[in-house]
Amino acid sequence: MRPSTKMFAIAALALALTAGPALAQTPGTAKPAAETQKPAPPATQKPAEPAPAAAAAPKPFPEGAKIAYIDLQYIASSSAEGKAATAKIQEFAKKKTAELEGKQKALEAARNKLLQGGTVLSDSARGQMEKDIDKMARELQFAQQEAQSEQQQLTTDLQNEFQTRLNPIIDQVANEKGLHYVLSIADSGVVWVNTGLNISAEVMKRLDAAAKTK
Repeated sequence: MRPSTKMFAIAALALALTAGPALAQTPGTAKPAAETQKPAPPATQKPAEPAPAAAAAPKPFPEGAKIAYIDLQYIASSSAEGKAATAKIQEFAKKKTAELEGKQKALEAARNKLLQGGTVLSDSARGQMEKDIDKMARELQFAQQEAQSEQQQLTTDLQNEFQTRLNPIIDQVANEKGLHYVLSIADSGVVWVNTGLNISAEVMKRLDAAAKTK
């Protein structure tokens, strides 16, 4: 039996699995209402398009070939596993963005109240409102940082899970074909290749089949 080849070049997975909306950015310090920034709308990215070689009619695998390649980004963005992971990240970002926007609106309302009625408030009342606004701004900034950290952790966990499921499939296909190497085409520096060496579709097909049996 030929030695197994494991793939740990997963940079493309990070790109494909993080193509969801970014969390809204919010100001972290108290400012007058006129200077208040509203949370940016969720950023949208065009989904990664399948590589032309993967989308075209596949060529037969060259007989006796000992090297093959896969397109990790294509697999991550087109497989059932990859789509499910991306959906989880997008849903998390949507939920957290809504929570942050609610906190932002409350902060804006407090700032406007101080701006419009501050002249009729006593010094102590105005001072207390300013302290409350500063506290709200700090809490909002902390919530923003915490949400970003949680989203990054979720993304990392999903990438690791995806890699854990993908590696055995690559092992299986490589051993069946008697391969010595399986390259990540995006990281290989190759400028031309026989597309018959692309085993992405076969790997993704088996990955999806394995997902249905979980």
